[in-house]
Amino acid sequence: MSLRTHEAELFEGSRGRLEAIAYRMLGSAGDAEDAVQETYLRWHAADRERIETPEAWLTKVLTNLCLNQLSSARARRETYVGQWLPEPLLAGDRMLGPAETAEQRESVSLAVLTLMERLTPNERAVYVLREAFGHPHREIADILDLTEANCQQIHRRARQHLATDRARTEVDAAAARKVVEEFLAAALSGDTEPLIRLLTVDAVGVADGGATVPARRTPVLGALGIARYLRGLFRPNAAKRAVAGGDPVVHPAVVNGGPAALVSVGDRIIGVICLAPTAEGVEAVHLQVNPDKLERITRRWAAAGPHEPPTRIW
Repeated sequence: MSLRTHEAELFEGSRGRLEAIAYRMLGSAGDAEDAVQETYLRWHAADRERIETPEAWLTKVLTNLCLNQLSSARARRETYVGQWLPEPLLAGDRMLGPAETAEQRESVSLAVLTLMERLTPNERAVYVLREAFGHPHREIADILDLTEANCQQIHRRARQHLATDRARTEVDAAAARKVVEEFLAAALSGDTEPLIRLLTVDAVGVADGGATVPARRTPVLGALGIARYLRGLFRPNAAKRAVAGGDPVVHPAVVNGGPAALVSVGDRIIGVICLAPTAEGVEAVHLQVNPDKLERITRRWAAAGPHEPPTRIW
């Protein structure tokens, strides 16, 4: 059955919200786009005259598609080369979704998206729909075919899994730039002490290179370990230049709502360093260098230009 104009417009009006749900559920922009496209195909094939509340129907279909993808993604990640990190998104990307509340902003941070890998698929769905999109438990229960009481219990459990002892620090663009500038100055100083002072004692560093780019395959634990790792990373040599394809430069940016440094060679983003600031210091450093996860941010960065002069790394 062909879509009538208002039915096509209804779906397009929901696309941004559906993409934002799927991205939070899956941690991958590409997978989120695939899930939304499959939702569109099911909307196209459905008996739409019998759908009383289209937005609820679309949300239910998309969420269940994401749950199926999460189950298969867990199996794929068991054979993933090295550490898996979410795909980073540049500020202003509609896939980041609503950012009016602290809960909405936190739900899309790289730190929380990484922690969400600990959750079961149902826990992740309940957390995303409740925290980021404000769905009542009754609606979430209908979407997931659960009882409302069970939904509330799952939500409490998800929040407990994601709880940390430190309150994360929210930053605007100016504050994010300051954090990144301090980080880069410390990282490029050639000395570990400035970096150690910026990090919490128990900070964690994680790098994701996939099967393509060499990256440390286990987390780096502690401020001293991260400082030494970054000092080595920012030290130039011929092998690194060959992998990078030239001399990289770095730009301060806001990624997934937090301070980040974009590393580029020419018009390509070859790495994104995301920082998780707290009142005590930076508690996590996430380094994404898997080229498969940098395509979208590269396109958006190019479209957002021109940019201020960058800092040379080497």
